[in-house]
Amino acid sequence: MMTFPKILYWLGRICCILLIVACFMPWAYYNDLSISAEAQKTFTGFYSYQNYYGKPGKFLSIFAALSLFLKIMPKIWAKRVDLFVCAIAMAYGLKSFFEYKGVYGSVVPVLQPGLFLMLGTLFIMMAAAIFPDLRIVEKK
Repeated sequence: MMTFPKILYWLGRICCILLIVACFMPWAYYNDLSISAEAQKTFTGFYSYQNYYGKPGKFLSIFAALSLFLKIMPKIWAKRVDLFVCAIAMAYGLKSFFEYKGVYGSVVPVLQPGLFLMLGTLFIMMAAAIFPDLRIVEKK
């Protein structure tokens, strides 16, 4: 029988991998962006025109990999550090969400599935960090 923390444990691990995948997916599409012909109109976690939004995919991918490593470790200190790592990633992900959701110059973007996948995986990773599946054994 799967308990709630056990389900969150597995969902958290899967979401760490999905967050890395989401960083490569399209986040926003700018239809009316009058830029050069060779420039892309689709922004991802690793690309924005003239690096206007930076590269949040790098930061989020590193923190997702670190969180995955900490979720696998069966130590209590790893669970506490994972909570901190997930909180920082969640804050940065929310900042990135509102940046990509906002207007670029005077062009309103069409939001793509990668942006919502990034935000959803961060929420599940945070929930998995709050409720870790850790058995505490009392020493006698």
